[in-house]
Amino acid sequence: MPAVFVAGDREVSSAEAAHGISRPLSARHHLPFLAFLLLLDGGMFSPSSPPTGLLEKVFQYIDLHQDEFVQTLKEWVAVESDSVQPVLRLRRELLRMMGLAAERLRLLGARVDSVDAGFQQLPDGQSLPIPPIILAELGDDPKKPTVCFYGHLDVQPARQEDGWVTDPYTLTEVDGKLYGRGTTDNKGPVLAWINAVSTFRALDEDLPVNVKFVIEGMEEAGSPALEELVQKEKAGFFSSVDYIVISDNLWISRRTPALTYGVRGNSYFMVEVKCRDQDFHSGTFGGILNEPMADLVALLGSLVDSSGRILIPGIYDHVAPVTEEEKRTYEAINLDLEEYRKSSQVKKFLFDTKEELLMHLWRYPSLSIHGIEGAFHEPGAKTVIPGRVIGKFSIRLVPHMNMSVVEKQVKQHLDYIFSKRNSSNQMTVSMTLGLHPWTANTRDNQYLAAKRAIKTVFGTEPDMIRDGSTIPIAKIFQDTIQKSVMMLPLGAVDDGEHSQNEKINRWNYIEGSKLFAAFFLEMAKLH
Repeated sequence: MPAVFVAGDREVSSAEAAHGISRPLSARHHLPFLAFLLLLDGGMFSPSSPPTGLLEKVFQYIDLHQDEFVQTLKEWVAVESDSVQPVLRLRRELLRMMGLAAERLRLLGARVDSVDAGFQQLPDGQSLPIPPIILAELGDDPKKPTVCFYGHLDVQPARQEDGWVTDPYTLTEVDGKLYGRGTTDNKGPVLAWINAVSTFRALDEDLPVNVKFVIEGMEEAGSPALEELVQKEKAGFFSSVDYIVISDNLWISRRTPALTYGVRGNSYFMVEVKCRDQDFHSGTFGGILNEPMADLVALLGSLVDSSGRILIPGIYDHVAPVTEEEKRTYEAINLDLEEYRKSSQVKKFLFDTKEELLMHLWRYPSLSIHGIEGAFHEPGAKTVIPGRVIGKFSIRLVPHMNMSVVEKQVKQHLDYIFSKRNSSNQMTVSMTLGLHPWTANTRDNQYLAAKRAIKTVFGTEPDMIRDGSTIPIAKIFQDTIQKSVMMLPLGAVDDGEHSQNEKINRWNYIEGSKLFAAFFLEMAKLH
C-alpha cells in the first residue's frame, strides 16, 4: 500500500504527491488533523469534562458520520435556491429545495406538512409561487418540553464572476472550510439540527425533547406569508411549543461560541428623483437642466456624516439609554479588535475600543446607502444623463425607536434638503420595509440549557451578544406565540454570509450538530 501523508485537509499518497493529486480526508483522518489545525489557530476548546453515557455515544456517532453530513450539505448547496431574484427558474429551484428538506424530515419519522404559501405579486404585474413553508414535528410526549426550531433554505444571489474563488453552488472544502452559498446562511445550521435529531434516531434512542421545525424558503426576500401562517397556527401547530430557537446569525469571534439575545430592526427607504422616463445625451442636454443624479447624490449625501452619525434631526431622541449593567456585558465579551478588523478585511473602523464598536454595531441605529437604480453602472464610458434615478438606503432600528416616527423624520429631512436645491425635478420618498428590533430574556431556561451545552461541547462560556442585523421572525414569534425565543448561532464571524466566498468551518458544522444534541439533553433536565 502506498505511503499516505496529510496536506492541508487532503490525504495524499506518495505516488499521488508526485503528480500533484490529493483527495478528501476520510473520517479517520479528519478528527485528529482538524483538531490539530484548530488548536494551532486557537480555535478549539477542550470540553469541561469528557461526555459520558448517551452523550458520549451521540458525539462518537456524529464524529464517525461527519463526512455523510458534509455530503448532504453539498447536495443542498448545489440547489440554487435564490429567493431574491424573482425569476421562474430560481423559484423552481426553491420548490425543489423545500421538497428535499421535507423528504429528509419524513425519513426521520417526522409528521410533515408543506403549507401552501400562495403567490408573490411582482411590480410588473407577474406573479410567482411562494415556496411552501414546512411545519414538521417529532414527538408529542406531554412530559417533555417542546422545542421549535426555525430556519430558512433560500439564499442570496451568487455568481463566480462576482469574486468567488470557487463555484458558489459547488461545496468546496479547503483547509477545513466548507465554501458555498448558503453554507452558513442558513443551510448548514438547518442541517446541523437535523443531524442532531437523526443521530438519536440512528442510535435508536428516544429524543429527550419533542421537536418541531418551521422551515421557509423566502427569508432573504422578506418572508412573505410567514407572519400570516404563525398567526393562523397560534392555536394549532404552535400551541404546544415551549421554546423557539433560531440559528441564523454568527458568533462575534472566530473561536468563541455565542448566544444572541437581541437584533436591530430595519426601515428600508427608496428616494426617487425624476425629470422624465428617458435618459438624456449629456452633450445635447448637459448644463441646461437639473440632473436627477446630482439631486439624488445631494440627498443621499445629507443622510450620514463621515463618522457614521446619522444627520436626520431627531433620529436619536428615542434610542434606549445605556445602563451600567449593559456596559459590563460589552466589557465581558471576548473580542480581539485587531483580529476582528483583519478578519473583516477593513483598514480602520470608526471606533477604537471594543465597547464603542459593539455598541454602535448592536445598540445604536445606523444608516447605510445601498445603491442607485437607473444609473449607468456597466464597464466603459457612457455619456448619459439618467432621466430617473432611485436611491436606496436603510436605517437599522434599536429598542425604543418608533418606526412610524422614523419614517416621518426621514421624509421631512429629505423634503427640506430637496427644497434647498430649487430643482424642477420631482422627488418621491417611500419606506418599503419596516421591521422591529428584538430582545430576549436571557434568564429563560433555554438560555441556561444552551450555556451548559456550549460548556459541554466547547469547554468555554459563550459570549452573550446582540446582532446588528435584522431577523424579523424573532419578534413575530415573541409577540404572537408569547414564548421564549433564543438565537443559538453556529457560524464564525468570518463566514461571509451574503458575501463572496461564504463558508462554514467543518468544525463549526460538526461541533454544532453535537451542540444541538447536548442542548436537547440539557433542556430535558431543566424542564
